Amino acid sequence: MKLSNLPKEKIALVAVSRDCFPMSLSVSRRDALAEAYEKKYGGEGNLYVCPVCIENEKDMLAALEDIKANGCNALAVYLGNFGPESPETLLAKYFDGPAMYFAAAEVSSGDMLDGRGDAYCGMLNASYNLSIRGIKAYIPEYPVGTAEECADMIAGFAPIARAVIAVKNLKIITFGPRPQDFIACNAPIKCLYDLGVEIEENSELDLFESFNAHAGDERIPAVVADMEKELGKGNKKPEVLQKLAQYELTLLDWCEAHKGSRKYVAIAGKCWPAFQTQFGFVPCYVNSRLTSRGIPVSCEVDIYGALSEYIGAAVSRDAVTLLDINNSVPADMYENCIKGSYDYSHRDTFMGFHCGNTPMCKLTSGEMKFQKIMARTLPQECTNGTLEGDILPGKVTLFRLQSTGDSRLRAYVAQGEILPVKTCSFGGIGVFAIKEMGRFYRYVLIKKNYPHHGAVAFGHYGRELFEVFRLLGVGDGEIDHNRPENFLYPDENPFRQV
Repeated sequence: MKLSNLPKEKIALVAVSRDCFPMSLSVSRRDALAEAYEKKYGGEGNLYVCPVCIENEKDMLAALEDIKANGCNALAVYLGNFGPESPETLLAKYFDGPAMYFAAAEVSSGDMLDGRGDAYCGMLNASYNLSIRGIKAYIPEYPVGTAEECADMIAGFAPIARAVIAVKNLKIITFGPRPQDFIACNAPIKCLYDLGVEIEENSELDLFESFNAHAGDERIPAVVADMEKELGKGNKKPEVLQKLAQYELTLLDWCEAHKGSRKYVAIAGKCWPAFQTQFGFVPCYVNSRLTSRGIPVSCEVDIYGALSEYIGAAVSRDAVTLLDINNSVPADMYENCIKGSYDYSHRDTFMGFHCGNTPMCKLTSGEMKFQKIMARTLPQECTNGTLEGDILPGKVTLFRLQSTGDSRLRAYVAQGEILPVKTCSFGGIGVFAIKEMGRFYRYVLIKKNYPHHGAVAFGHYGRELFEVFRLLGVGDGEIDHNRPENFLYPDENPFRQV
């Protein structure tokens, strides 16, 4: 799936050389690395090889000018030998984009005199220099390798760089304050500015005015036709498509007109309690359609939910969703459908649910329906617009970036899967299984006051998301994950009930 509203990373490969080592060693190793990358990942077209090898600060300035002139927005600093720690780290300081540092392994026991680069040692000096300059850079888990291994490191950096670039060029557009009883989705905006994200907060009255101005828009029939094609047999509420198409165009036009100085947008919208009665529908299906194009639209004005979704889309280059970490799996469902077939305890499982915002491409069989919860207190006809169905089984990553009430960033990441088990329920919903979820739920989600919304990426992207959060400034100890049984959380009672 090709998503719009996302950046394309162009990574500059820059070699460095210490003046008491032969520059030719770094240059030849850089060229071998570039060749290995082209052979394995050349189809990405995202690597630029800088011809300047940096030995001093003047070289650094020349390299900086060259990579900027060639449109690079990410940086891979390669220690082909020991490397000059000041020039090589100043490059990242002056470069406006994410940077990684990695180093060449020695090649042959037969060439350990003039062919020994000592880059293993050089990485220590580079990391120390980055630290004292206050530069956050990505360093692979084991940052020393052969040309082929270093090519894999660059490929591993690409989605991380893409997400950081995306966040730094993002505007989040909101409509309305959070509904009553949704203080849990608190959104202190200071951390958004710390991250480099812009925010534009609007009234839902502004949105309603714009929606009404789109009545009779000549583009509506084409959008309706596209919705009909996507829904197919799942088009159970055709009478609402005209209004939904009008709303979709309203949001898209608003984004284009209000993007301002930013390249990318995400939306946090208010969807109740007055939305249904005034607009005459619920926005879930439209939210799902925009999200499938790389423009996440979170429910209930969840600003950090929208941000999290956008980061997940940038990392995965795929559609994402935002779900309530909602309900436990019934005991009989666990006994009949999971136990003995999958290696999960009952407490490892839960159901992720939302009214109908998960994209059609991530449902087993999506249908346009009405919002059952809202219809308990409202006329059913004004709650039409949800996209319902069981979520596709497969690997998933559950994650969230969040500001605390006192404006500190924290995050969590947990990998697992959606099981091919029928939910027997409504909405966009799936049976999730994550190892030690019960403890993670208690000692991370509850203990650290996370809201009930979790972003979901379809695949295992824990490594990439962890590194993105680290580069975005989430502090040490503030990125949580689900811990194995014998690895206690800081406040976990070692004498807990079984």
